[in-house]
Amino acid sequence: MPITLPASATGKRLLTAAFVAVLAVGVAGCGTDRMSTGSIGRTSGKPVELMSSGELRDATARLGQSYASNPTDKNIALKYATVLQMNGDADQSLAVMRKLAISYPKDRDVLAAYGKALAANGQFEPALDAVRRAQTPEYPDWRLVSAEGAILDQLGQRDEARQLYRKAQDLKPNEPSILSNLGMSYLLEGDLRTAETYLRSASSQPNADSRVRQNLALAVGLQGRFDEAEKIASQELSPEQAQANVAYLRQMLSQQNAWNQLKAQDKSKSQAAKAVN
Repeated sequence: MPITLPASATGKRLLTAAFVAVLAVGVAGCGTDRMSTGSIGRTSGKPVELMSSGELRDATARLGQSYASNPTDKNIALKYATVLQMNGDADQSLAVMRKLAISYPKDRDVLAAYGKALAANGQFEPALDAVRRAQTPEYPDWRLVSAEGAILDQLGQRDEARQLYRKAQDLKPNEPSILSNLGMSYLLEGDLRTAETYLRSASSQPNADSRVRQNLALAVGLQGRFDEAEKIASQELSPEQAQANVAYLRQMLSQQNAWNQLKAQDKSKSQAAKAVN
């Protein structure tokens, strides 16, 4: 049975990189993805996904001012859309990217990031179209291949998604983001052990980034191994953030178990009623 992850604000901050698709690790990729894996400005060297709520607000305000002064600047708009999305403003992020896509209708980076923004808003079919338009068949970009797979995963097309991940692996062997997307594919399906296997492989690669390890922490935590999950998470997060994530996982699993128990009780009552009749 697939695991249903709640879309509360707390859940969104739990491990943001894991939830902005399973697709985040490749979608914005072709050359400007530094905005999601590196510093977003000269004043901070911290990756966006590790920023606190206050830091994200500051970054959003700073980039918002720059964007207002020059909304057609590609790099500023891409970074602004990213921090908006990380800060929970998915609608505004999409609006920024939609406007940028009008200005740069054939730019691969812009189309890819536009696809990410669409997917983050649950508009998976248009997202798929944007990512496919960004691709060049004669010179396929592994990031876009992996991103297309991630969107198909969100549409429940697991087999097709995994075929694309393997195609991406052929183009870029041992790439941690592809292995991570493959692991998250199995996590979405509820196969936590297989998910953990791929995510461990991803996190062991020399160029694995924070998001990959946070995805591994998620897979481990969802299996109830909270101490291990906290240890993995604390490699990048502050002790307070790691503890908060694990506490949320405990609460989420407790609620899920309670829901499953209620469903089991309803099923038993229905079977008993049929037996009586």
